[in-house]
Amino acid sequence: MEELQIPKRISTTILNSLTGGVVPRIGLEYITVGRKNEVDAILNDINNIEQEGASFRFIVGKYGSGKSFLLQLIRSHAMEKGLVVLDVDLSPERRFVGNKGQGLATYRELIKNMSTKTKPDGGALTLIIEKWLSGIQLIVMQENNISSDNPKFLSLVKIKIGQVINDLEGMVHGFDFARILSMYLEAYINGEDEKKSYLLKWLRGEYGTKTEAKREIDINTIVNDDNWYDYLKILSQFVVHAGYKGMIIIIDELVNLYKIPQSISRQYNYEKILTMFNDTMQGKAKNLGIILAGTPQCIEDTRKGIFSYEALKSRLQEGKFNNGIKDMLGPIIRLKTLTYEELFVLIEKLKQIHEHHYGYKGNLQHDDMIFFMKMEFERIGANENITPREVIRDFLEILNILYQNPDLKVADIINGNDFKFSNSEDSDDTIHQEFAEFEL
Repeated sequence: MEELQIPKRISTTILNSLTGGVVPRIGLEYITVGRKNEVDAILNDINNIEQEGASFRFIVGKYGSGKSFLLQLIRSHAMEKGLVVLDVDLSPERRFVGNKGQGLATYRELIKNMSTKTKPDGGALTLIIEKWLSGIQLIVMQENNISSDNPKFLSLVKIKIGQVINDLEGMVHGFDFARILSMYLEAYINGEDEKKSYLLKWLRGEYGTKTEAKREIDINTIVNDDNWYDYLKILSQFVVHAGYKGMIIIIDELVNLYKIPQSISRQYNYEKILTMFNDTMQGKAKNLGIILAGTPQCIEDTRKGIFSYEALKSRLQEGKFNNGIKDMLGPIIRLKTLTYEELFVLIEKLKQIHEHHYGYKGNLQHDDMIFFMKMEFERIGANENITPREVIRDFLEILNILYQNPDLKVADIINGNDFKFSNSEDSDDTIHQEFAEFEL
């Protein structure tokens, strides 16, 4: 196998994350196996988004089928291709609609996690706005062959910004958003940092009342539970003006909508999903992609799931000719658990990363890895319950032990009294509960 070249920072993140049972935010290209068709489908969506189109996808799979991993992979691909990515996990405190501000809480988390290629860990809102302002100033200088200290420069910048603002004002709530941008320009030019922080506070949805916003920035409206999605649509257009290719919103843990006890509250949330679906499919939104992820049950259950909302069920349900064949052009992408062969390729990659990271050449042979996989799949209930997370954590534990005790053999470790397979004695309920936190 060709010698691996991977920065220490990335190998550290990969090994620490996987040992801790979470998906790493970087370095996914070193451990990706399978999912080529799924990734190709999303890359096609990204291409459509770049061409002023829009897309809407559900990523559906059982716990452990790889949803979280695929979502992180999509996130990385989108940023690499010049899109802005917003992501959030739903929770009892974060929904699409709620009577305790849960919709606004979702918006705030999305804005907090706003990421770009140069700022991949979130908090990119200020960067995007100031990149937009810098870009406009550069265009004005080039088009008019003048410098920034020319007396006409500021007025020409305002005219240019006005053209962008006019585009946004035609959208729902666009006038308020455009006014915020105009005020930000003034504060930016005049060096009013406090006012800039107030305007960013407004854009992040952090004003609790209109009175507070009126007092600090003289604006009578705020982002709230009813209008937050409209502002996301405006942002998808604004980031294009700022030089990005579009925007993708990734929302995981749809199961938290399924768990809402009141049927009317669930229906309100599903109605918001329907609005998003219609906007993207009917061309009302541009340069915007929306990806929602959940389990088959929270999608297909006709009592409490998304399919309990007839308008969504009729749009999402597969046709009579599907017969279990994967359709990567439909709105739902269904994931299957990685195959034995794909898992074997994955542990080979992990072995290589581990050896490179710690600077050693281990004695773990091909037959040893086959023995390990055989033991994993022979466990009681493995066919139904085994997941990549369990295989990875068990294998990394073995690699750690072998690195520190090179005279040991895999069989010695697995057959020893101190070694236990991950979740090997857990009940199905406990396993599923843990999967909700990690779905590699």
